[in-house]
Order: sequence, then structure tokens, then C-alpha cells
Amino acid sequence: MTRRGILIFLIALPPLFGTFYLFYNLQVHLLLPSLADASMRKQIVYGLSNILTGKYETGLRDHGSLETESSRTPFVRHTVAVGDLHGDLANARKVLHFSGVADEFGNWTGNVDVFAQTGDIIDRGDHTVALFTWMDRLRSQAQDVGGIVLSHLGNHEWMNALGDWRYVYPSELKTFGTVAARQKMISTGRIGRSWARNYTTASRLPLHPSMGPPNTPFPPPSMKWHYHKDDGEDGEIHRYYDESDPLSHSAISFVHGASHPAPPHPPNPYPGLPLSATTAEKALYDANGPLWYRGWALEDERKVCKDVDGVLAKTGTRRMIMGHTPNFRNIVSRCNGKVIIIDTGISHAYGGVLSALSIHYSFRPIGDDAKKQWIEKEVVSAIYADRREVLVEEERVVVGDF
Repeated sequence: MTRRGILIFLIALPPLFGTFYLFYNLQVHLLLPSLADASMRKQIVYGLSNILTGKYETGLRDHGSLETESSRTPFVRHTVAVGDLHGDLANARKVLHFSGVADEFGNWTGNVDVFAQTGDIIDRGDHTVALFTWMDRLRSQAQDVGGIVLSHLGNHEWMNALGDWRYVYPSELKTFGTVAARQKMISTGRIGRSWARNYTTASRLPLHPSMGPPNTPFPPPSMKWHYHKDDGEDGEIHRYYDESDPLSHSAISFVHGASHPAPPHPPNPYPGLPLSATTAEKALYDANGPLWYRGWALEDERKVCKDVDGVLAKTGTRRMIMGHTPNFRNIVSRCNGKVIIIDTGISHAYGGVLSALSIHYSFRPIGDDAKKQWIEKEVVSAIYADRREVLVEEERVVVGDF
């Protein structure tokens, strides 16, 4: 090749490479939205990146030779949870942006698989309609690409539904136009219908798909489960398990306030409840019920850690995540991450720190397929605008067909 030809080739090479790179990115972005499973999309991008860079990273430690080929499929799930928002759309958008849930325009990014909000979107701020409309839009966008949005009713949503408007600002009321318009919106109108269709008071999220979708009943009626209680060094140890299923408690519960370890008795009457309220409805709204109870956040650490095992055992979960009781400095983890309180006063009404909780879960095959061994790993982190702090990092070997 002549010197002139070599020069032309060298000049043309970078644009050609750039064109190929742009074509590759275009194909990936066109292909991925059509895939139903957000986890699958992330695995494809991860795999393509490894192929292009020649790298392979398992993220596992001290479990022998892990880079063996396997016909088994790994599973990863990224969950983000956010606490009380109290009428502040601007701060809510900031939090969902830096935690990766929404982009700068407020649209679902697809960078997380599950987004959970633990209630108290309403009251203390003016953006009630905008916030609930946004949550519904995110839910729809997530469903289109295989994502999940778990929405919960806090005590303030229930208060408004019952007609207790003591925390409704006059400026917020004006956004509805009239009192009658607000009453209709949160009862039979758009917000009320969304509450009935899309919101729960509590939810259980299985971390692995073999355990079923969110809010799969526990324990499953089709399986033989065993309840066991021992006297441990620090008190009673509760176990509720299926002897054939090591993932029985690979799940997380989300709730606004979380319930007292003992059933509320007697119910503490709330004057706003209708006379026709049932015993169960009174218990739901009791000071020790899932909407109001603050003991997990405020009780002595030793007592909380003694009580929590029994609740986790009976609910088929490994940790409880809740809002309701704010700490304006940081997310609070208790009992080695078995109890995590994520209300940090995000709303300008409180002036607390902006925060979100991140849960990275992975389930990967290791070793010979015949041994049916897997590594289950969970990393729970508190995310702030300027930093990330790991609260829990757990890893164990699991044996079975999944």
C-alpha cells in the first residue's frame, strides 16, 4: 500500500469505528425495550459489555472455581425503596433520579426492577395530584418493560380517606379547586380509584422468582410448612420453614409503620372510624397496627431484635422495610438489617436528607451442575445525593433446583 493509501486509511478508520459503535448502541436500545424482563435486559447489556471488554466478573468470593460453564440461568434483581414524600414533587423527583428509578424527565429508566414507596405521599405539601399522577405513570411505564412498582397506603392516606384532613394545607386544597372536588378525587375519583386498584397497606416481595410474584400468600397452602420455636440465649427463636425449600424466607416486607409483634389488644379507638367499623378494621387503624406503630424505630435495640425474629418467621421474610418514623439525618438499620426505617423527612415540610434504599440481589450457579449449588447474595445500601453507604452485605451457598 502506498504512503498516500495508508494515510487515507488512517484518516478513515476513526469515523468507521465511530459509525459501528453508534450502530451497535442503536441496535441495543431498539432491542432492549421489547424484552419483557428488566433483569434479562440488564444481563444482556452486562454480557455484551464483557464480550467487548474481554472481562468477566462474578462478584463471588472463596467458593472454589466459579468460572465453570453452566446450563443454569443466574438471576439478578435491583430494588429501590423510598419513604414518606408528603406533597413534595421536586424533592421526590430528585430522589428517584439519583437512585436510578427515573430519568431527568421523570420517566422510568429501566435501571431498576422494582420500585417500592412506603406510603404518606399525601399531606404537608401542595403536590398531591401531581405526585399520585406521577406514580401511576411510573407504574405503567414499568409494567411496559417488565418492571414492578409497589405502592403503599400510609396513615395519612387512610386519614384522608376517613375525612381526617388536619394535615391538609390550605394551599394544597386550592390545587383541587373546592373541598367537594378534593373529596371526590380521593374517594371515587382518579386518586381514590388508584388507591383501590394499585395500593396496599403492606406487601411481601419474594427476592427469587421461584417464590412467586409480589404478595404471594405465605405460607403457601399447597406445601407442608413447619413452625418451630426454641429458647435462645437472647430469648425465643422462631422458625417457620419448608424443609425442602431453602429460599422460603428470601423475601422482604414493605409497610408504612409495621405491626406490633403481638396483636393489638384491646384496639385503641380512633374517633374518625365509622360506627360500622369491624374489629379487624379497628385493629388495622390501632396505634399498634401497621399504619401507626413506631416501636420498631423507637424501642430499645435489645427488645426490637428479640421481637423481630418471630415476625419475620411468621411472615416469610428476612427483613422489614418501613417509613413513618423520620430520622432527618439518615436511613436507620437495626438488628443487622432486619429492620430498616427509610423515612428521612424528604419533604421540604421537614427539611430532612434526601435518600433512597437500594437492594441488589443475585442468585448465581457455581461449580458442577450436578451438585446444584448456587450463591445467593444481597447487598442493601442507603443512597444519598452525594454518597452511598452499605448497610447489609450477606452471601450464602444454597443447594437445590431453581
